[in-house]
Amino acid sequence: MMKAAVVFGTRPETIKLAPVVMELKKRGIPTTVLVTAQHRQMLDQELAVFGIVPDHDLDVMKPDQDLFHITSAVLLKIQPVLTGEKPDVLIVQGDTTTTLTASLAAFYMKIPVGHVEAGLRTGDIMNPFPEEMNRQLTSRIATYHFAATERARSNLLAEGVPPARIHVTGNTVIDALRTIVRRDHRFTGGPLASVDFGKRRVILLTVHRRESFGKPLEDVFGACREIVETIPGTALVYPVHPNPNVRNAAHRILGRVPGITLIDPLGYREFVQLMNKCTLILSDSGGIQEEAPSLGKPVLVLRNVTERPEAIEAGTAVLVGTDRGKIVGEARLLLTDESAYAARANRKNPFGDGRASVRIVDELVRDRER
Repeated sequence: MMKAAVVFGTRPETIKLAPVVMELKKRGIPTTVLVTAQHRQMLDQELAVFGIVPDHDLDVMKPDQDLFHITSAVLLKIQPVLTGEKPDVLIVQGDTTTTLTASLAAFYMKIPVGHVEAGLRTGDIMNPFPEEMNRQLTSRIATYHFAATERARSNLLAEGVPPARIHVTGNTVIDALRTIVRRDHRFTGGPLASVDFGKRRVILLTVHRRESFGKPLEDVFGACREIVETIPGTALVYPVHPNPNVRNAAHRILGRVPGITLIDPLGYREFVQLMNKCTLILSDSGGIQEEAPSLGKPVLVLRNVTERPEAIEAGTAVLVGTDRGKIVGEARLLLTDESAYAARANRKNPFGDGRASVRIVDELVRDRER
């Protein structure tokens, strides 16, 4: 029987690989869960949400860590684990430094790699940084390419990946979302309990990317403040990313502004409920571009390029970058024009139907039986 190892180190990886771990175990496939703890606190939050207990924890995170530390620490610490476990396939997700480094280690040990969410591309290796390069290099290593969409499949084909190795599965984040969301959820404690989701149009903000640090991030925060202060009946909730480059600017520009609620990062369960209750989302997150259409929430994408153009083409998202005027203008349109809002909220999700993890495991089992 096939033996699988699943490796992840950050919050988004946990969310997107949890359904795969659960599907593997549901089928009785021996599965080793290995976490790097590239992001310690947020990783642990999501492990608890999905009830996953890692078999190995590399615990690589340290204060003010950089890419050199993460890469070298993961590479050195993962070797003895893979040597002992001897998996038949190593499953990774997306484009983190954990993903690239674990894939490289598997390559060195001649272990096939299964890449979940393969084929995303911007074509600019510096944007997003370092994720675009991470995923391109992971594609060069991977044996199994699990693409979320036909466009992602086309990107891989253009790079010479054999068609038989590419499987269009949908995105596993939709699988995770459907197991968590509750339409009747109420926030009964903490700062969210005081947010009036019934009478106010609540904006959810998430922003954290490295390329936005400095003036671009300040422009985003300035736009958010202008929206709340000039559009009656609006409010904004921001789960502030712990990076000091983000946190310090957020509290300086948005702190103590009436109608703006700054909170600590939420676990996935509570965050999904918050997405479901808000009116509009402003975000630089790739995962939110995938999740929001399933909840009927338009997204203003706070990036200059996106590797998920399907959302733009489907009309569920608008690319606004970090330009203050454009952010305010698009937000004002959606918050004051009901027909414009409905045109973006009532669209089909282009990223999947909630059965991606089933398709992924089906392909692994089928290939093993050949």
